[in-house]
Amino acid sequence: MIALYVLIAALAVGLLLLRSSVRVITQFERGVVMRFGRLRPATRGPGLALIAPFADRLHKVNMQIVTLPIPAQDGITRDNVTVKVDAVVYYRVIDPVKVVVDVQNYNHAIGQVAQASLRSIIGKSELDDLLSNRERLNQGLELMIDNPALDWGVHIDRVEIKDVALPEAMKRSMSRQAEAERERRSRVITADGELQASQKLAQAAEVMTSHPAALQLRLLQTVVEVAAEKNSTLVLPFPVELLRFLERATPPDAAATVSSEASAATGGPVQAGQHDGTGEVPAASDLPTAAPVPASAVPAVAGR
Repeated sequence: MIALYVLIAALAVGLLLLRSSVRVITQFERGVVMRFGRLRPATRGPGLALIAPFADRLHKVNMQIVTLPIPAQDGITRDNVTVKVDAVVYYRVIDPVKVVVDVQNYNHAIGQVAQASLRSIIGKSELDDLLSNRERLNQGLELMIDNPALDWGVHIDRVEIKDVALPEAMKRSMSRQAEAERERRSRVITADGELQASQKLAQAAEVMTSHPAALQLRLLQTVVEVAAEKNSTLVLPFPVELLRFLERATPPDAAATVSSEASAATGGPVQAGQHDGTGEVPAASDLPTAAPVPASAVPAVAGR
């Protein structure tokens, strides 16, 4: 009976020792063994790991990529603008032995270095760089964090600046600046369009000068375009040169007769073609001349 108790106790002790000496390491972990506080040279890979009970202590190290958000840091840029910048760091362990032996808490250490590096980057950069040239700043921030992290067995995969918070006064100032820039561009585009249009019009004027019939064709095209709108009144430009040509082509007698008829119809004095008792009719050249007609075209109104 005593032997049975001894056997049961031995089995219990054996199971306890077996449980304390067997460890399971997952695929994304590595095991670092300390025997009586001394580092064992070999690291344990994924699977079952056997250690000496009560003598060895196994430290599991996660080898996955870790995402570490950096809290928003207040700083003043090189051009004296107060901003608040936050970022995110992606890192992973490449040497589990250094992580266990060389640094007490590598996650906290990486976070503190990232915050200090971010504040340093803010002070060395201008506001325009923080807003438009983030790729270069991300690379510089990654190098600043990666230098001390390599000594701890950690590799920085990438660093990204997430957001840059600006004061409200600076936002309004930048909005006014952007609006003024858009207004300047619109004016430049309008001026370029007018310049190109004036050049084309000058070329068209030269062509019409060399070919007078082109002006008449253009006039007829304008009439067709206006008539297509179903207007009741059509205004056509009448060249002054044609009036002067008709005036020169009209005989003096016909001009005097027309003037007498017009004066009799209106009841006013006769200016030309009126008998003064001597039986002579003043010539058309002796009549008072009218004021010169301006060079602009005289419109002729025609009802349709």
